[in-house]
Amino acid sequence: MDKPVLVIMAAGMGSRYGGLKQIDPVDNEGHIIMDFSLFDARKAGFEEVIFIIKRENEADFREAIGDRVEKYMKVSYAFQEIENIPKGYAVPAGRVKPWGTAHAVLSCIDQVDGPFAVINADDYYGREAFQLIYDYLAAHQDDDKYRYTMVGYLLSNTVTDNGHVARGICEMNKDGELVGITERTKIEKRDGGIAFTEDDGATWTPVASDSTVSMNMWGFTHSILREIRDRFPAFLDEGIKSNPMKCEYFLPAVVSDLLGEGRATVSVLKSKDKWYGVTYKEDKPVVVAAIQKMKEEGLYPEHLWEEV
Repeated sequence: MDKPVLVIMAAGMGSRYGGLKQIDPVDNEGHIIMDFSLFDARKAGFEEVIFIIKRENEADFREAIGDRVEKYMKVSYAFQEIENIPKGYAVPAGRVKPWGTAHAVLSCIDQVDGPFAVINADDYYGREAFQLIYDYLAAHQDDDKYRYTMVGYLLSNTVTDNGHVARGICEMNKDGELVGITERTKIEKRDGGIAFTEDDGATWTPVASDSTVSMNMWGFTHSILREIRDRFPAFLDEGIKSNPMKCEYFLPAVVSDLLGEGRATVSVLKSKDKWYGVTYKEDKPVVVAAIQKMKEEGLYPEHLWEEV
């Protein structure tokens, strides 16, 4: 069985943050959030990483992270390009927005031939999450169904004080397997609790702070890549018709379809770690302080990578 590979989705430009936040340093030595994710992943057993990026950002990424990590892991790049769609389809005139997370993962279909984990570039997931997902991927493979996994977090551990975030609210069965996932694109702290809106703030619906949410940390076999590829035309048929400028092909939507068809299971591995991320510029000082505190507590060496 092939060793699990780590895939990092890093093609987003961070419109709310206002820049290429994935390569913005979070400590005094110039390390970025991905450094800490990769350090944790390497400790867990991952030996190879694929960065999914925009082609025009390749030089910046190599300088910021890729060249450094090549000393410790095998590094390669896949490019998410808006023109990468099936024959017979055309990008709508004026569209610049990428096609979403499922399309991003599809970009590496020719570079992955075994189990793999997927994460966002700009999220801090914690040491426990990488060990949980690596161990699962190393021990499971498809049988009569696709055997996938994801790491779930407490909603209260994944919100920011500085605005709204998007989260997938998970529903699970008694065996701890995912039944469904509902995307909430605007969740924020509100009136002493947490709530979401679907009408730009006209109304708000409370959501339990101990809800399990997805942070886009998934574990898959190679089968998901075939499913994403085969389902892409149907998505385009509907999306280009209904929302040509902004429709997105979401990874959780593909998983949800497979669950609904009874063709896959997703074991939810729960982490109690606190998520950190830079959704807004105001989030950065919080992340910097948290990283420094974890160094002081010994979770990370003061000089990252020196203990690999």
